[in-house]
Amino acid sequence: MFRKEHGKVNITSLVERVSRYTVVMRNEDRQSKPVMESLIQGLAPLPADARQSITFDRGTEFSAWQRRKDGIGAGSWFCDPQAPWQKGTVENTNNRLRRYLPRSTEPTALTNRYLRSICHRLNSTPRKCLGYRTPAEVFENHQIEIQNQLE
Repeated sequence: MFRKEHGKVNITSLVERVSRYTVVMRNEDRQSKPVMESLIQGLAPLPADARQSITFDRGTEFSAWQRRKDGIGAGSWFCDPQAPWQKGTVENTNNRLRRYLPRSTEPTALTNRYLRSICHRLNSTPRKCLGYRTPAEVFENHQIEIQNQLE
């Protein structure tokens, strides 16, 4: 989310498409391997069915996608060049994140605790597209439905 002028520290945002459930994590390094390790650690606590695939843009920070696939088993998709509409949910979420993380924010000052609090706010805010339910409610209900189908 931040330009290279701010140094190596960066923020990655992940959004589950059905529920709009959001995970935001801090990356200490923009290079692909550390970003993939951060994704593995950030997504590992989620149930496997909640991390089946990830769509990336064409940034070089995602070039080690195979490392992440080996780590948590999720498939990878890449948007076409210059086609941000192919990841519209993430673009919309990034606009929501800008309320809390304006471009002038110094990313090195952001703590994981603060980023978790932003995620909590986003995931606790009712959305019209979800029938005025929160992303957390929809995500949790979807996980319960999947568990019931498995039983």
